[in-house]
Amino acid sequence: MDTAARPRPVTRRHLLTTAALALGPGVMRRAQADEPDADGARLREVLASPHRSAANRARDAARRPFETLRFFGLEPTQTVVEVAPGGGWYTEILAPYLRERGTLVAAHHPRDAASEYERNGRLRFEDKLAGAPQLYDRTRVVTQPGPGRGFVGDLPPASADRVLTFRNLHNWLEAGHLDGSLRAFFAVLKPGGVLGVEEHRAPEGASVEQMVRTGYVAQGWFVERARAAGFRLDAASEVNANPRDTKDHPHGVWSLPPTLRGGDADRDRFLAIGESDRMTLRLVKPPA
Repeated sequence: MDTAARPRPVTRRHLLTTAALALGPGVMRRAQADEPDADGARLREVLASPHRSAANRARDAARRPFETLRFFGLEPTQTVVEVAPGGGWYTEILAPYLRERGTLVAAHHPRDAASEYERNGRLRFEDKLAGAPQLYDRTRVVTQPGPGRGFVGDLPPASADRVLTFRNLHNWLEAGHLDGSLRAFFAVLKPGGVLGVEEHRAPEGASVEQMVRTGYVAQGWFVERARAAGFRLDAASEVNANPRDTKDHPHGVWSLPPTLRGGDADRDRFLAIGESDRMTLRLVKPPA
């Protein structure tokens, strides 16, 4: 550690920065690009933190949260809406990363949802947040969009930098509000804001009925729905691709881990396949 008695050593970073300042801002940006990224380092620190269970960390190899969030352009000063966070797998990463300088809004099921599963899911999520205030005390919980509504909660239009959702499109398609939810996401995003989507990927040409039944959604079909809501596809990543996934399983995507709906039937085969083949998309609300 540096002290008054031990002068700070001259480092490569210091030399590069000094030289870049002398040459101008364009060179400064290139010099900084060669150096370790503080935001990325902070994200890796959160991913390695002991507040995440060993079981959750074990799934990083399949879900690639670092690469996925960096692809979405996550920064620690942003206002981020996580839609349908479920049990909070990604919330465990987003909340501490954004806590000091940004804002996380978790859009969950309604407390008075008709489904007992959804009501209990919301209560368990709120209990999780209340149990670790050092991580989650600044996370706001609102109600996610549903039929005929935008976000329920204090979310003004054009207030979010990022709307992120992970493996939820098939649920909204089945519930009949995918298009309405996309319009709500578009409304809450700032111009230039990003909708980040990760979803199980169906073969192109799959019917809506097949998508609902299997839990896999065709990428091209979804991009057209997003365009109809006003979004522009900025980029697609293969970071969550899995070529071992044949997508023809008896229980659809739920045959695979982590659900393994078939129990012991072909369990070893499904474990060898791993989690699903998934599209990872960055969609942009065009500037006004």
